[in-house]
Amino acid sequence: MRRHILAAAGALALSAALPSLAAAQAVRGVTDTEIVIGTYTDLSGVTVSWGVNNSNAIRLAFDEVNAKGGIHGRRIRYIVEDNQYQVPRSIQAANKLINRDNVFLLIANGGTPMNNAVMPDQLAKGVPNMFPLTSARSMYDPYHRLKFGLASSYYDQMRAAVKYLVEKKGAKSLCAMYQDTDFGRDNMEGVRAQLDAMKLKLTAETAHKPTDADFSASVAKLKDAGCDTILLGTIVRDTNQIMAAIRKIGWDVTVMNQVAAYDSAVAEVPGGATEGMLCMTSVIFVNADDPRPDVQAFLRNYRAKYGRDPNFAAQIGYTAGMTLVEGLQKAGRNLTLDSFIAGMEQIKDYKDIFGSPPMTFGPNVRQGSNLSYIAVVKGGKWALAEPNPVGY
Repeated sequence: MRRHILAAAGALALSAALPSLAAAQAVRGVTDTEIVIGTYTDLSGVTVSWGVNNSNAIRLAFDEVNAKGGIHGRRIRYIVEDNQYQVPRSIQAANKLINRDNVFLLIANGGTPMNNAVMPDQLAKGVPNMFPLTSARSMYDPYHRLKFGLASSYYDQMRAAVKYLVEKKGAKSLCAMYQDTDFGRDNMEGVRAQLDAMKLKLTAETAHKPTDADFSASVAKLKDAGCDTILLGTIVRDTNQIMAAIRKIGWDVTVMNQVAAYDSAVAEVPGGATEGMLCMTSVIFVNADDPRPDVQAFLRNYRAKYGRDPNFAAQIGYTAGMTLVEGLQKAGRNLTLDSFIAGMEQIKDYKDIFGSPPMTFGPNVRQGSNLSYIAVVKGGKWALAEPNPVGY
C-alpha cells in the first residue's frame, strides 16, 4: 500500500514538473547549462578592423563571465559568422545562426543596411537584435520590443553638434558635406532637425559618393559661400581627404564630424591635416596609459588573448557585452524571452568601465543613451574638447 502511495506521489510530482520542463525546452538557445548568442559581422571585408575587434571584445566579456560561473549557472556559447560587410552574406549568416544554431539573441551585428535587411525576419522569429555595430536610428526607431540600441545615434550626435556649435561656439554660417548614402542622409536628418528647432538654415551643402576622392571643388564652393563651420557626414577616408583639401587652401574653418570618423587613422593622418577637427562620439577611446584599474585589466586581458591592442570598436564591443550580461543577470534563473526583456528594462544608469554616458532602458526606452562627448584632434591624438557629454 505504501509503495502505491509513493508511486502515485511520484507521478504527481513528475506531471507537475513536466509543464515547466517543457517551457524551459521551448526557449530557443537556452538550456539548463548554456545560453547561445550569435553575431554576424565583418571578419574579412572592408570594415574588418571594426568587426574583428568588436566581436573579439564581446567574446572576452563573455569568457570573463563564464570563468566566474556564468549567468545563474549557465555559460554563454558565442558564435560569430563573417558577413564580409555584405547584405547577402549577412542574410545567409543570420539564417544559419537563427535556424541552425538556434540562438537566443543576436548582438553587435555589423552594418546599417545589413541589419535593416535581416531584422524583419529575425524579429518575426522572436530573436532580439541587441546593440548593432552601427549608430543608425533604425536600430531602435521605430520602437520594437526586441530592438535595443546601445548609445547615441548619428542623428543624436549631429543634433547635439549643431546646438553646441551655435550656442557655445557662436557659429553663424553652418554648412555641410556628407556621403550621399543612407549613412550620410541619417547624419543630415539630425542636422536639419536641429536647425529647424533653432529656426536656422544651412548656408550651403555638398553631397558625394563614398568612392569620390577629389574634394577641391566642394571645399571651394563652401568657402565661397562664406561658411564658418562645416558639419561632416563622412567616415575615415573621405574625412581625411576633405580635411587635406581644406588645409591646402589655408582655410581656417571649424569642422565637426561624428563617431564614424572617431578613429586613430583620422587623428594620426600624416602632416596633421585633421589637427583641431571636432568630433561627436558616444564612447571615449581610452589611451594605453589610462590609470583606471578596470581599464588596465581590459587592455591587459585583450592583449593576452588576441596579441594586439584593442581599438575603439573593441571598447564598444566590451561595453555591449557587459551591458547585455547585466540584462541577462536581471532576467533571473528562469530565462525566457519575456524575462530577458524585463531584465533589460530594469537597467538604470548603467556605467561602463570607460566613462561612457550612463545607459538606461525601460518599457518604452530602447536606446541606452542619446548623449555624446565632444572630442578634438590634438597633437595627433583624440582628446576631450568638453569634460561632460552633451545632448540636444
